Amino acid sequence: MARIKDKSKAIELRKKGMSYSQIKAELSINKSTLSSWLNKMPLSEDRIRQLGSLNPMRIERYRNTMRAKRENRWDEVYKKVSKNIGRLNSRELYIAGLFLYWGEGGKTERFSLSFSNTDPDMMVFMIKWMKQGLRINEKDMHIKIHLYKDMDIDEYEKFWARKLKVPRKIFEKPYVKDSKLANLSYKNGFGKGTCNIRVYNRDKVEYIMQGLKYIRKLA
Repeated sequence: MARIKDKSKAIELRKKGMSYSQIKAELSINKSTLSSWLNKMPLSEDRIRQLGSLNPMRIERYRNTMRAKRENRWDEVYKKVSKNIGRLNSRELYIAGLFLYWGEGGKTERFSLSFSNTDPDMMVFMIKWMKQGLRINEKDMHIKIHLYKDMDIDEYEKFWARKLKVPRKIFEKPYVKDSKLANLSYKNGFGKGTCNIRVYNRDKVEYIMQGLKYIRKLA
């Protein structure tokens, strides 16, 4: 008789949208028994989502599991692509930098090369390209960072000098915008300001421009 009452109560609670765990806590009945009683009473998708939102620990475990799966997948992809690319020789480095300059570099000035970006790693690659691919001396580079007025100039100059592995003496006076980073409604980029590298050298400019002309003909 008690079993019949428990089943009736379980069905009543299920109709109210309670999960197996909630009914188990209410009636002290194991989930396998509840499953046999209620297997024809599935919860709606909306109710399942509601129940999920009521259990932060379950959500956090799910997120951690999915994050771990995603990171493991990315690790495998990284290993595969690293093997496929391998090391860049001098020719490949030059061509990669040429395409990057084609997309992001300045092309309107006859006597200077310029490249700007917010991505520190991209700027590291550009420095390497200029040094190794174009044989540009570090002392001929002029670096200028663009910041907002609520950003610490000294802190960010130190960051860029350390990241690019160049002396601060080749940095020009930074350009400081009158607006604040904290007031932006969107924050694209890497939060380190924008870094600009400029080199005044007619021969290098002409070499790059003619290189881009050749690439365009191959397209």
